[in-house]
Amino acid sequence: MSKKHLDELGVSAFCESMAMMIQSGIQTDEAISLLQSESQNGGVLEQGLREMKTLVDQGCSLAKAMKSTDIFPEYAVRMVDAGESSGRLENILFRLARYYADQKTLSEKLRGAVTYPAAMLVLIIAVLSVMLTIVLPAFRAVYDRLTGSLASSAYAYIRWAGVFCAAALAVMALLVIALLAGLLLWKSGRRGMVLSVLEKLPRCRSIIKTNALFRFTSALGTYLASGEMQDEAVLKSIPMTGDEGLEEKLCSLAGHMEEGHSFAQAAWDKELLEPVYGRMLLAGERSGSLEQVLGRLTGLLEEDVGHQTDRLVEIVSPALSGFLMVTIGLTLISVMLPLIGMMNAIG
Repeated sequence: MSKKHLDELGVSAFCESMAMMIQSGIQTDEAISLLQSESQNGGVLEQGLREMKTLVDQGCSLAKAMKSTDIFPEYAVRMVDAGESSGRLENILFRLARYYADQKTLSEKLRGAVTYPAAMLVLIIAVLSVMLTIVLPAFRAVYDRLTGSLASSAYAYIRWAGVFCAAALAVMALLVIALLAGLLLWKSGRRGMVLSVLEKLPRCRSIIKTNALFRFTSALGTYLASGEMQDEAVLKSIPMTGDEGLEEKLCSLAGHMEEGHSFAQAAWDKELLEPVYGRMLLAGERSGSLEQVLGRLTGLLEEDVGHQTDRLVEIVSPALSGFLMVTIGLTLISVMLPLIGMMNAIG
């Protein structure tokens, strides 16, 4: 049975706590001991800290101890290793804390973007089910008693209301099934299949691409802060994107850099980013502040993902609400028109 991993918030808290203690002059083994004494809930982190303390006392590096516990992401382990090798561990830990905190924020926002439409779908299915099983049969029974045979009367088109309602219910059920299937595939590690489907939708494609760029620029800034050369930092950051299309573009960019171009110039030539972001990188590189500009760019990309997600929710939610209202409205009109006709005939 595989060991449970820390979530993004847990990794962020660990990295920030370690960074603050190392910044205060506390040795790594002492810092782990202090964290272990503060964590008394018997969770994943406490078990991992216990293993790490034993390994560090035996002379292992922090990165090797983290890797041995198998509770930290591979990216975090690699970055800590790079930070220890370059003597910039404190800076790297602070960057990792920010990176995983941002990842947690984005994950919660994307989860919220899915949860509300999912709740709306369940509500629509519940309402349509009530219409089909209770409301329409009640009206049909009344009209059968009044007209003798609904199928042969002038009010036979009330059956079309049932057909329309059933069709709408089937569409909503298919959407729920697709949502559940996507969730199961995502949980089972087949994220590529889900992303390939979502990328066919224009607004989803934009969110996925921007999020992939966010992960790349964040990883690149962290690698550069650890002392890596630009070409090596780019190559090591490519797997962090999780997007095949962007990875191909970045591989082409890396090849362009091998011809003697800097990262900022290669990104501009390959149109990796929007022109305004590309100019930011060029200006930052020429002024010797590329790491700072990458940090600013990462924050802007994160905000962009959030705004695009909010806009998507603002479109999907009213669309589902409108679908529900139109379906119920047409169904009620279909069952009420015969009654209106009867009243006119009587009056």
